[in-house]
Amino acid sequence: MSNTTASMNRKITSAGELQSVVRTMKALAASSIGQYQDSVRALADYYRTVELALGAIFQQSEPAVPPRQREGAGKAGATCAIVFGSDQGLVGQFNEVVADFALKTLRDLPGKPLLWVVGERVQSRLTEAGLALTGGYPVPNSVKAITPLVGQIQIDSEANRANGETTRVYVFHNRPKSGALYEPVSQRLLPLDAQWQQGLAKVIWPTRVLPEVMGTGTTAMGALIREYLFISLFRACAESLASENASRLAAMERANKNIDELLEQLHATFHRLRQSGIDEELFDVIAGFGELSRSVRHPHILGSASLARS
Repeated sequence: MSNTTASMNRKITSAGELQSVVRTMKALAASSIGQYQDSVRALADYYRTVELALGAIFQQSEPAVPPRQREGAGKAGATCAIVFGSDQGLVGQFNEVVADFALKTLRDLPGKPLLWVVGERVQSRLTEAGLALTGGYPVPNSVKAITPLVGQIQIDSEANRANGETTRVYVFHNRPKSGALYEPVSQRLLPLDAQWQQGLAKVIWPTRVLPEVMGTGTTAMGALIREYLFISLFRACAESLASENASRLAAMERANKNIDELLEQLHATFHRLRQSGIDEELFDVIAGFGELSRSVRHPHILGSASLARS
């Protein structure tokens, strides 16, 4: 019985240590969500400035896209898909959701898609589906690490488009919703959407001082489009990281609840076993005391028992 209670005690200790790890991961996930959401909000003003500048150029310049994009828009080249997932587990269906959404969307697009994937977990799921992996990147572990990642993705994708390998660029990621929920979304980055351009061209400049395009319109447009792509990729990465940590927080909350239930069961079993052991010891003491009492009242019984043993 002592071995059984000792075993239960070890299980209780292990479950408590595991719960401590889960609570630490919950705290880290909760703090990470805030920094990524703050970075997305901080991009809003800059994104608005870039949109206003592009709108000013679209109003004054024709055509509305640089020559390289205009020439490639009519070709049936491959589609570049940039998918953001996770490197680590304990995120529920986070990677499965964005991978399935990307696969479903890419099936309806012409040409064989090429993949730039951020995160090992989602990468394995996409390659198992038969898609060609062009580039793989680790998931950034902080807001500061997003900028070099996005810069590298831009360099690699630009090199492919310069060689004529791709003409369309899509980005897929999970976007956080209220609470710990998220949803998969996609955005076509290139070629630029004509309706989007027309909408920007109709935006009224917020001040009385009208903007002036410095240099050639094509050069300024190319620089602003690169900024627009950078912001779009940065925001997609930050939203994906916020969704990942929200999913991990929800998973850790479920794990913590399950551990609480397990600890309750283990403690109940431990106390039941311990009480059972105490009851057996009490029964042995009572039985021994009863035997001793009978021997005191009837000494001949004890003598007869001694003679029998001799």
